[in-house]
Amino acid sequence: MKNLSILLLLSSMMSLSAQAAQDFSDVNIAANNVAGDVYMLEGAGGNIGVLATDAGLLLVDDQFEPLAEKIEAAMKDIKDQPLRYVVNTHYHGDHTGGNAYFAQHAPIFAHENVRKRVLEDNKKSGENLPVVTYKDGVKIYLDDEVIELMHLPSGHTDGDTVVYFTKHKVLHMGDLFFEGRFPYIDITHGGSVKGYLANITKIRKSYAQDIKIIPGHGKLTDMIGLQSFIEMLTYSIDLVETALAEGKTEEEILQAGIGEQYESWGWQFINEERWLKTLVADLNK
Repeated sequence: MKNLSILLLLSSMMSLSAQAAQDFSDVNIAANNVAGDVYMLEGAGGNIGVLATDAGLLLVDDQFEPLAEKIEAAMKDIKDQPLRYVVNTHYHGDHTGGNAYFAQHAPIFAHENVRKRVLEDNKKSGENLPVVTYKDGVKIYLDDEVIELMHLPSGHTDGDTVVYFTKHKVLHMGDLFFEGRFPYIDITHGGSVKGYLANITKIRKSYAQDIKIIPGHGKLTDMIGLQSFIEMLTYSIDLVETALAEGKTEEEILQAGIGEQYESWGWQFINEERWLKTLVADLNK
């Protein structure tokens, strides 16, 4: 299992490196209104959240560095006000790549492990790092909105934050939610399959049932969409745990597959095989 964890890490690093090196010139940043002053921006990488008020803007995640000016322009098209705050939901480059650019305009908030991981990954010590960190969470007040940042441990990574816009009842879940697809769980950097399930189950019970949810990847959704995601993850864990308890090998588990119900959840980065390998690697410790 140790060798598999190393392979998963190398695969993820190669994928992120390839994304970082790709041509972003044809990428358009599309803004979609979620509720009131809250918007979701889609481009390349993780979904971005924007709070656009007369007192300024708040940005949740910032995709890749080459897209920073396009993201800024999209925000200014929504409301031409200065950027006040930036929040990183976790450390991966498709959510923090624009940090160096946006740090010139506003402080970056993130869990303390995000600062640690960004520093490890980039070997830098300044321009792209969060400058306000926390252990459990923090509140940001902007205009008449209260933005609640809550850390959830050992899920996607060890530095995950969900961001709740209390007035508008919108939750940005970062990569604790891959809408309609298998999640990437970074078990080499504090992620955990069962921890991930525990976190999203907690979220399901902690917030009002009529909220809107911005996932880290995928379409804007709600609690019904989150429940479907929880059911997929529960099913996947039960499937692999049962197989392992029966003495089945990884090869046998891969050959049996995930089942018809969730075959369509595979995608470019986490296909069915890689999802099953992640489950085996983490559950067979």
